[in-house]
Amino acid sequence: MNKPSTGKRLIDALAHRPVDRPPFWFMRQAGRYLPEYRKIRAQVGDFLELCYSPEAAAEVTLQPIRRYGMDAAILFADILLIPDALGQKLEYREGEGPVLEPIRTGAGVAALDPATIHERLSPVYETVSRVAGALPDGTALIGFAGSPWTVACYMVEGHGSKEFQETRLWALRDPQVFGALIDVLVEATTAYLGHQIEAGAHAVQLFDSWSGVLSEDQFARWCVAPTQAIVSQLKQRYPDVPVIGFPRGAGSKTADYVAATGIDGVGIDTSMPVGWAARTLQSTVAIQGNLDPLAVVTGGKAMEDQARHILGTLSNGPFIFNLGHGIVPQTPPEHVAALSELIRNWRNA
Repeated sequence: MNKPSTGKRLIDALAHRPVDRPPFWFMRQAGRYLPEYRKIRAQVGDFLELCYSPEAAAEVTLQPIRRYGMDAAILFADILLIPDALGQKLEYREGEGPVLEPIRTGAGVAALDPATIHERLSPVYETVSRVAGALPDGTALIGFAGSPWTVACYMVEGHGSKEFQETRLWALRDPQVFGALIDVLVEATTAYLGHQIEAGAHAVQLFDSWSGVLSEDQFARWCVAPTQAIVSQLKQRYPDVPVIGFPRGAGSKTADYVAATGIDGVGIDTSMPVGWAARTLQSTVAIQGNLDPLAVVTGGKAMEDQARHILGTLSNGPFIFNLGHGIVPQTPPEHVAALSELIRNWRNA
């Protein structure tokens, strides 16, 4: 017998409960494409300062909900707050992105201090609490963190990359010491997400943005196993809080990820065939995705045709409409409004 509705479409979909239409939210729905975000960003200045300013971060989180009425808000923060909280030097440079002091030795791993994270991250928990208290009743709040592999990529390289060669080489050459870094991140990430849940998050998402650079065996070791450890610990403490995983670029390895990790929902990127996802994954997990963000830049028929194809293919099972990656800065806000209206008017069979 189905449990009664929670009153939140997103949470119901993740629990495989019937919904009248697919819930929706968009990765990077709060961001530079919105003039109200740009105004706040100009006032605050430094990006890290914005992440650690509860009043401003809560306002930014709520802006797209006011505009578009998504079924979920996602906390405005950044996946690199964990290394910052662990004591790794981090700054964001204009036109360059995140820059960290690279960690590539056991001594560097040993210098990280998990005991310090909650003091540093306490403004984030306050942001979660503020947003949770301000959302409409039917709107869920998603907390999030970067998955250990993806966060480690930045910690080791010291910056963004397309291949993350230094990280992959370290993982291959010295898996024991690299594994110690992953263990630190599993512990810190679990604690971080737990505090977000206690502050009011209704669901949490793990972003493994760079899982696609790994071979099959390395994917199992550095993406699947750490995610399974985090999900297992969260489920023991918060059994009713769903966890979404997003192993971007994983392709067919996503099936192994879903089977092994215990996640409730899986994000799929734009390259994933929705028919394959429906046939292979949807009987066991809610699918989240996967409209091309550039289709939203384009708008009109191109956007609507792609959106209807995704809706038509995935709406017969547990499904959350989203993008295959985040909204890009050049996206016209009116295209997001049109997409939101299209989804809102869709009715499940």
